[in-house]
Amino acid sequence: MTENIVSNIKPLGFTWQTNNPFLFCVHHLDNYPPGNDKLGPNASLKGRNLGEDFTLKDGWRMYHGENIPGFPSHPHRGFETVTIVLQGFVDHSDSHGAAGRYGNGDVQWMTAGSGLQHSEMFPLLSKTENNPCELFQIWLNLPKANKYCQPHFKMLWKEEIPIIKELDEKGKLIEVRIIAGKIGEVKAPAPAPDSWAADENNEIAIWLVKMEANSKWNIPMASKGIYRSLYFYKGSSLIIEDIKINQYHSADLLPNQSVLVENGEEDSYLLILQGKPIDEPVAQYGPFVMNSTEEIQQAFDDFRKTQFGGWPWPTHDNVHPATQGRFAKYSDGREENK
Repeated sequence: MTENIVSNIKPLGFTWQTNNPFLFCVHHLDNYPPGNDKLGPNASLKGRNLGEDFTLKDGWRMYHGENIPGFPSHPHRGFETVTIVLQGFVDHSDSHGAAGRYGNGDVQWMTAGSGLQHSEMFPLLSKTENNPCELFQIWLNLPKANKYCQPHFKMLWKEEIPIIKELDEKGKLIEVRIIAGKIGEVKAPAPAPDSWAADENNEIAIWLVKMEANSKWNIPMASKGIYRSLYFYKGSSLIIEDIKINQYHSADLLPNQSVLVENGEEDSYLLILQGKPIDEPVAQYGPFVMNSTEEIQQAFDDFRKTQFGGWPWPTHDNVHPATQGRFAKYSDGREENK
């Protein structure tokens, strides 16, 4: 019985394998040095493969950035990104004129839909101290009916994301941040409107869990046919239904019964993803996720012709002023400041 509850245990790399309807998850963890006047690292970039710097050198990476770490303008179509920033900041700019700065607990939910360009840069705001950056970016598929929806992004500010706190039988604390889905009557903020997660029947859940040392937690039940995966990204060890899971490993869990998780001697941090699969073919090539290779080719053709609206920003690695706080400016002119 236990073997059916916990399966597919495997170590985690830079890109994490996920189950339908998710496409993959990336865990970024970089201890950036103090920043310079341009919000890049105040450190030598010599020896780095700038433009393709994915090697963890001196504890950090530039990714596709050449002056500022991050991901300069690039296109997407046919899916969504959910970006959860635990530490540090992300500067968003896109081809529809929308922009934002978010971090230290904020989440951006972005639906690429019919197509847009965006940049995701990691501004190093402190000139005197290190700028640690830790985030998850999760790719969530869209069904065929919504692949050409209007592009959209929504901020889930950290102040709006519910946190469940409960004590186990020994008084040990478990905290669950509900980014998508619900536990009991506690619901996450609404996702982007065309998302697969917008229909509660699809049982999409994105939960960040912190378990105090030596605590126990029963993961609540979902429905049969839902896919559920647990990612143990920080801690010492876990035991899930009598099976030991090492740190930086993942496991698939049977969803339609409560699952007991027992923590080890240190606080542990988990990401849980679950959802009803999208029962459609998936064709993925680079930044596009469609249902067929013909649609992938059409996406490339459309991008070459239209640039998905062009690029209205002065540089492809656009960042906002160092003094700018957390904010979102949407394509319809609405603004939020935090």
